Parts: sequence; C-alpha cells; structure tokens
Amino acid sequence: MSWLTILKKRENYRKAFDGFNPVKVAEYDEKKIQELLTNKGIIRNKLKVNAAVTNARAFLEVQKEFGSFSNYIWGFVEHKPLQNSWKSIEEIPANTELSDKISKDLKKRGFKFVGSTIIYAHMQATGMVNDHITSCFRYKEVR
Repeated sequence: MSWLTILKKRENYRKAFDGFNPVKVAEYDEKKIQELLTNKGIIRNKLKVNAAVTNARAFLEVQKEFGSFSNYIWGFVEHKPLQNSWKSIEEIPANTELSDKISKDLKKRGFKFVGSTIIYAHMQATGMVNDHITSCFRYKEVR
C-alpha cells in the first residue's frame, strides 16, 4: 500500500474514525468494526481496522501514564529534535536503532502495526528528527 493511496483517503478515514478521536475509537464495538469493514472510502483490512481500536486504547493508556502521548514519544529524543546532516536522499535510512527501540516499546504496550519503518516515518513527519538534506532550504530552518 502506498503512502499516496492512504493520503488520498485521509478525509474518508477522518470521517470513518470520528475525527481520529482516540476516546471514541477506543469505544468501538464489533458492530462498529463491521460497519467500518463495509466502508469503501477506507482500506477494509480487518486486522488494521481492529488495530486502530487496539491502538486507540493503548494510546489512552500511554496518555494516563505519561500525561500525554507527546511526553512519551518525545522522551525518546529528550524532547529535542535529532539533527542529521545527510548530503543526499540516498543516505537517509528507512529506520534506525532508535526507531527499532520505540517500535519495540510500543508493541510491548499493546500497539499494532508499529514497525520500525513506520515509526521512523512518524519521527520525520513530527519533527523528532531533521532528515532534510543539508542543501535543502528547509534544513537550516528546522535546525
């Protein structure tokens, strides 16, 4: 499944999953899950739909333990973005030892579909790691 395919369905997911409200998603029952599995606007994979509910529940547990999911996830980088100095896109890894560690911890906490590559993409998307190549105009801006 490509990222582009998922991004094109983003609004469908937002609507289907109650605006990504973890409290609501954590309460989904089998009837709601079956309804989602008939929704042609999203990827209808039973394991992934079930994982969304499982992950919402795990997310709420992390919030309880750490005060917020942000406190938890940013704690892995001591609340400061990691700064890389890649010269070319080819140097940028798909995952790292740190994304392996975070993935393992999330799985221990009950999260599903949180492999190291997905976690590294999350780290890049949320600014936990600056992977802009040094010649990119954004590199210095986000440093």
